[in-house]
Amino acid sequence: MTSTDVFKRALAASREINLLTDECINEILLAVSEEALKQTGNILSENEKDLARMDKNDPKYDRLKLTEGRIKDIATDMRSVATLPSPLGKVLRVMERPNGLKITKISVPMGVIGVIYEARPNVSFDVFSLCLKSGNACILKGGTDAYDSNLAIVNMIRSVLKKKGINPDVVTLLPAGREATADLLNAVGYVDLIIPRGSQGLIDFVRDNSKVPVIETGAGICHIYFDEYGDINKGAPIINNAKTRRVSVCNALDCLIINEKRLNDLPELCKKLADNSVKIFADAAAYRALEGSYPANLLKQATEESYGIEFLDYIMSVKTVSGLSEAISHIDKYSSKHSEAIISENQENINDFKKKVDAACVYSNASISFSDGAQFGLGAEIGISTQKLHARGPMGIEELTSYKYLIEGDGQTRV
Repeated sequence: MTSTDVFKRALAASREINLLTDECINEILLAVSEEALKQTGNILSENEKDLARMDKNDPKYDRLKLTEGRIKDIATDMRSVATLPSPLGKVLRVMERPNGLKITKISVPMGVIGVIYEARPNVSFDVFSLCLKSGNACILKGGTDAYDSNLAIVNMIRSVLKKKGINPDVVTLLPAGREATADLLNAVGYVDLIIPRGSQGLIDFVRDNSKVPVIETGAGICHIYFDEYGDINKGAPIINNAKTRRVSVCNALDCLIINEKRLNDLPELCKKLADNSVKIFADAAAYRALEGSYPANLLKQATEESYGIEFLDYIMSVKTVSGLSEAISHIDKYSSKHSEAIISENQENINDFKKKVDAACVYSNASISFSDGAQFGLGAEIGISTQKLHARGPMGIEELTSYKYLIEGDGQTRV
């Protein structure tokens, strides 16, 4: 079967989804969730094949790895998506024109969504559940690193769809290799939207080469600014959580910015990071503040190259600033516009930070680890958009819809 045949079948399936009731869609999601739990052993077995091909020291290893607990969490997220109200057919606006025309704006599916992603097999579940709930067919192009895992997951989903009498082409996994990626990027007329999830290199490649509209997601170069008025009892656990909860995800902390008046508190702020063996690249002032209190083998002098990096590892940088304005300037220069935070008890500084920082998610006194669709009450996410057109931040089912106008008349003609 050629790629064009695959795309045609996905397009046909997307039109069939529009005939399904929300109750039917929810029933399918619950069935897939239950089957995922039943098939945990098989999915983990296939995942082990992928893991065996990857160096355990590779930052992507944690993203690739599935566990019984993670599959349970995935199943829970799918059940959560099933409980959400349908985003389709919502009346967004009604206009009565002087000539008697009634114009109604309603939400509709995108159609066919292609998702290109790297070593994250959980994305296969997330994309399917969110696309089905929002009435879209999905075409998945996972990386070669996770091909066995993705194949097991998609085959399992398609088997459930067949049992339910649903066209299995609602979800399709493309073969490994660059040729399939190129075909997807050029699938004009069949695919309505492409979402890349992965490294900045992947996102740049998709954006630069796709003829299909793209929503950029994923790359996270994230900062936390510890203000002159920051509470150390809040700051230390927030910083540790943001950096070490899961270092391989896009909402992990990459750079701690600290007000120069609080450098004496830096050792205490970083104490738990040392317990987690986090390597710190500190500028001169921060290095002096940490020297002697932070493990010497984990403390390095920062260079210009230490900033603007998505580490995806137990590594972060520290930048000393004179105040809020310089902190925001540093963020403006290096941020990927994903998630940024301020730790402060000064409400004026918090308000200025929230107004001036240009990012999809801007926090005050909380960990940036919450940048996640499930944590935002979206059930799951298809990605975190760092652009401004159509969608921004965690993308749930609402962001996978478009709209159309329905115009009712009674014989009107235009002069």
